[in-house]
Amino acid sequence: MESSNLLPLALGLIIFSFMVTSLLVVPFINLLYKLKLTRKKEAPKNGIVPLFDKLHDIKAGTPIGGGILLIAIVSLLFALILPLVSYLGVYIHSSYNLDREVFKIFFTFISFGALGLLDDIVKIFGKPQKGRLGIAFGLTRKQKFFLQWVLAFIVGYLLYSNLGINIVHIPILNITVNMGVLYIPFAAFTIVTFTNAFNVTDGLDGLSCGLLMIFLFAFSIIAVAIVDTPLWIFIGLWLGAIIAFLYFNTYPARVMLGDAGALSFGATIAVIGLLTGKVFALYVIGGLFLIEILSSAVQILGWKVYKRPILPLAPIHNAFLAGGWEEPKIVMRAWLAGIVLAIFGLWLASI
Repeated sequence: MESSNLLPLALGLIIFSFMVTSLLVVPFINLLYKLKLTRKKEAPKNGIVPLFDKLHDIKAGTPIGGGILLIAIVSLLFALILPLVSYLGVYIHSSYNLDREVFKIFFTFISFGALGLLDDIVKIFGKPQKGRLGIAFGLTRKQKFFLQWVLAFIVGYLLYSNLGINIVHIPILNITVNMGVLYIPFAAFTIVTFTNAFNVTDGLDGLSCGLLMIFLFAFSIIAVAIVDTPLWIFIGLWLGAIIAFLYFNTYPARVMLGDAGALSFGATIAVIGLLTGKVFALYVIGGLFLIEILSSAVQILGWKVYKRPILPLAPIHNAFLAGGWEEPKIVMRAWLAGIVLAIFGLWLASI
């Protein structure tokens, strides 16, 4: 099958994944209720209720763990479809060794999902701990951060040693930088950044998944353009699943991703950007995620340096919420900004 005929197949995969996810998501939500995998109220029973809890404890009781379903669906469908597409006349072309490329994608997708699932389970069934700003649930920040770096360095090393990736292209200037072994910490930093950026963005109904949908649309175009068969199959299946899930995740959400989905998806979009060699496009198309994590970093800096918050609440979507903006208004405007950044990022990727 010629590359000009790949588009119908790519779109068909999106539709197929959408239909499968649509059939499974409601029974899965019911299963999450039975397993009691639902969000807890985080406000203290006595004393002053923090502003964050006032704004978000209304979501208590909503099932958490939608990311588990999406990871399972995308992984299983990919395992079934990749061997079949060759029978449709599609030449399986990959930018790297096929098995190694697929392994890197799914090692990231599943390992970070497992880390997030562990945090979800501890968060829901474990005992709360006293934090600096109130009650904290789940793994400690240091534990999650350390394990994220361990996984990220493993992925970075595999990208460098197994796939031979060690360069970064700077568009507009048209400069290619050979980073050598320094590519490993660079890749790890990119993965950890997007892992946490996606996680903090996943705070309003439909915000992170809507921005992810836009991101995947943009990178599906890039993957088809470079004719990387396993990558565009993976992105197409993931995109279809996200669109179906988003129907139930928009305000008021009937199900949330949980850390299993948030950590997995954040790390995986970073790896997609690294695999395609479009790192600058990654940072632009995923720009809203970076703004979210940067606003959290500014808030932490305020507490450490000035002993007071700089923003009313962090990350920035919570600052807008505290300022009186309605949740759907914040999400819709973030989506619009995400579309503009995606167009700009695609332009960068094309020059």
